[in-house]
Order: sequence, then structure tokens, then C-alpha cells
Amino acid sequence: MLNNIGIPGLLLIAVIVLVLFGRGKVASLMGEVGKGITAFKRGVKDGSEELENQRETSADGARDVTPAEADRDRT
Repeated sequence: MLNNIGIPGLLLIAVIVLVLFGRGKVASLMGEVGKGITAFKRGVKDGSEELENQRETSADGARDVTPAEADRDRT
């Protein structure tokens, strides 16, 4: 159904949206979409930095859990 929509069809849809909602409403909506995308990208970046910091911290705080000699002889 949507495979046959070309440039004229998209332009018609854009004109209808502008007529229904007005230029100011569409502009503010696009501004909100832009803010949402920016916030999403910032969240992904912060999350990846946090994971990287956790990896570095866990590697620095690694400890030896190998059983002592006396514990090995019992088994």
C-alpha cells in the first residue's frame, strides 16, 4: 500500500499537515523531536561511558580467589 507513495504524494501529505496544524505547531513539534533525539544520544553516550568506567574499575579491583595450598590438599 505505501510502496506507491512518491514525491508528489509526500508533498500532498506535508501540505495537508501544514493546513491542519499550522506552521507554528509543526515547527514546535519538530523542535521537540530534535530535543528528544539529542537527549537519547546523550543518554546512550553516558551509558556507554558508565559501562566503560565499570569495566576499568572492576579490572583494577580484581582479586585472586585461588584456594590456598592447604585447601587444595583437602579435595
